[in-house]
Amino acid sequence: MAIEVAIKKKIGNFCLDVAFSAGEEMFALLGASGCGKSMTLKCIAGIETPDEGKIILNGRTLFDSEKKINLIPQKRKVGYMFQDYALFPNMTVEKNIMAGMGRKPQKEIVQDYIRRFRLEGLEHYLPRQLSGGQKQRVALARMMASQPEILLLDEPLSALDSFLKWQVEEELQDLLSEIGKTVLFVSHSRDEVYHLCDRICVLDKGHIETVQEKKEFFANPVTRAAARISGCRNIVPAKRLSEHQLDVPDWGICFELEKEIPENTTYVGVRAHYIDVSTDLAEAKNSSVMQTDRLLEQQFESELVLKYSTETMSLRILMDKEKAEQFAQHEQLRITIPEHALLLLHA
Repeated sequence: MAIEVAIKKKIGNFCLDVAFSAGEEMFALLGASGCGKSMTLKCIAGIETPDEGKIILNGRTLFDSEKKINLIPQKRKVGYMFQDYALFPNMTVEKNIMAGMGRKPQKEIVQDYIRRFRLEGLEHYLPRQLSGGQKQRVALARMMASQPEILLLDEPLSALDSFLKWQVEEELQDLLSEIGKTVLFVSHSRDEVYHLCDRICVLDKGHIETVQEKKEFFANPVTRAAARISGCRNIVPAKRLSEHQLDVPDWGICFELEKEIPENTTYVGVRAHYIDVSTDLAEAKNSSVMQTDRLLEQQFESELVLKYSTETMSLRILMDKEKAEQFAQHEQLRITIPEHALLLLHA
């Protein structure tokens, strides 16, 4: 099973221009609010119509602007789960599932979905009587009862508080692993996609920044926008001087690297946990002396903020609270950025 998408759509000043394919996997569309994630799903589902392009699902053309093909949502065999689950409030769990099964749903099939999604004993409950996780299971059961070829999940965890989200996330992971279909998972949370997805497609302002395997994306996000979305706190301009030299004025470092620096490198990044800090101010490779700016205490660790000069961008370092407090007592500290921790980025 696979889907291929290559579409463009303009709404006011916003232009969506995306092209990707996904197989039998959990495929994430990750990006900030307003980047085009939900619009992409709506175009696949037939709720919105692209201006041009193609959408092909398992060899069936759902949309083709050149051939004038645009199947109605009911004929696309696409399961779409909205952020709020969109359950019918005046229908019981059983009837909500039956609503996805056409005019003459068979009772035994309904019972099978109730069993598969662990809803036994809740058949006659209304949505307002259900927990967040139970609502999600009902929505998934109703979606699967329509026998879709692909599942589209639009930020299904966004409305839950953090404790309930962990529980529902685990349930969702178990359910989707049993289903064995292509799943497009929209989220703005890097934690959600890291826990649930196999590959990540980063969207920024309507276009695709990168499509990478999950672990590769977090280890090497490639572009400035992708690095920011991946959670990298430290991203600054850089100038490539040679194949192995890179000047980073905001950090006061001219890096000497063993690996070759790509020609299109214009930014560098480093994650806040991967920076070495020392009170020894003696010169060292790929390091500089910075001024201590402030200490920001967080719930379980602290963020030490340093500056190379008053006019440069801050460097943020996360570490153990006690250690951070000791370092913050010094006016100057030497920071060293290991080569393996340096992200070489382009715009």
